[in-house]
Amino acid sequence: MFQVVAKIELSICGRALKHLANQNKPCVCATVRAVLQTTIKSPVSFEGSGLHSGASARLRVVPADCDSGIVFRRVDLAPAVCELPARWDLVDQSPLCTRLVNAHGTSVATVEHIMAALVGCGIHNAIVEVDGPEVPILDGSSALFVQGILSKGVWAQHRPVKALKVLKPVEVHRGEAWARLRPHNTLLLEFGIEFEDAAIGVQKKTLNMSNGSFVRELSDSRTFCRKADIDSMRANGLALGGTLENAVVVDGEKILSPGGLRHRDEAVRHKMLDALGDLGLAGSPILGHYQGFRAGHALTNDLLRALFDRTDAFEMVECDSEMSSRLPGAGVHWGEIPKVA
Repeated sequence: MFQVVAKIELSICGRALKHLANQNKPCVCATVRAVLQTTIKSPVSFEGSGLHSGASARLRVVPADCDSGIVFRRVDLAPAVCELPARWDLVDQSPLCTRLVNAHGTSVATVEHIMAALVGCGIHNAIVEVDGPEVPILDGSSALFVQGILSKGVWAQHRPVKALKVLKPVEVHRGEAWARLRPHNTLLLEFGIEFEDAAIGVQKKTLNMSNGSFVRELSDSRTFCRKADIDSMRANGLALGGTLENAVVVDGEKILSPGGLRHRDEAVRHKMLDALGDLGLAGSPILGHYQGFRAGHALTNDLLRALFDRTDAFEMVECDSEMSSRLPGAGVHWGEIPKVA
């Protein structure tokens, strides 16, 4: 298990000490445990093509200092303009991917799968170096990112984790689609989708993101699309790097991708993967119940914007041992990583 805690000695209050001294009793120190922030132990690299641009793309995850959060860095650009903190307020909304843009106009697209891998592995601080405007799609899931990150190991740092605890419900809508955050003592994801194609149809799933469930249940689920939508996307300069090897393509009742599905409900699992990556742009682990119906990247970003507009709807809490098993990334085991090529 990669979740890390550290003992912090806390002396009891002066009045209690005086009381014990008067009764000739030994002083006893109360002990609590703080959940420590983490980073990756050593750099790991990935190479592939951008899903939408089709261009060659290289990415490297490197360690970062405490309280850095996740920061994307365009290594092909000048240092003054190259950094993009992984934050909800830097999202330039798109229905097909999550794209960050900083004040200089520098952008990085399709960040959701690497973000899901970092959140799902319990990484709080990292620099994600990219040599162009899009993250490589790899196999269309987060599994290869997860394998690479956990092969290097997780390094405990010296500062406690602060989590965003949802206090009141927050909800957003776009037509029939909606997304909601409600109070909960873990990060619980609940998602529903409806598609005309029988190969997808109606799917619903609920998962608690503690106990390594992201790595085990969601990380190998690939992005998907309908064959009818491919020509339209490519006519608009999108999905130029999409293949049957890095996406699940469906046509009515048929699965066109070789090997078929990795899970019977792979589509809704991938939507949950995307949601976890997009929620990672909150900048801190979330303790709350996320519910989405027909929701996409833009709607999840709407939800974070609505949450941060409501200062009464959340609080930041320092995580102790009682919370350690409830955080995203807790309980990750190497042996549970999906084996994908």
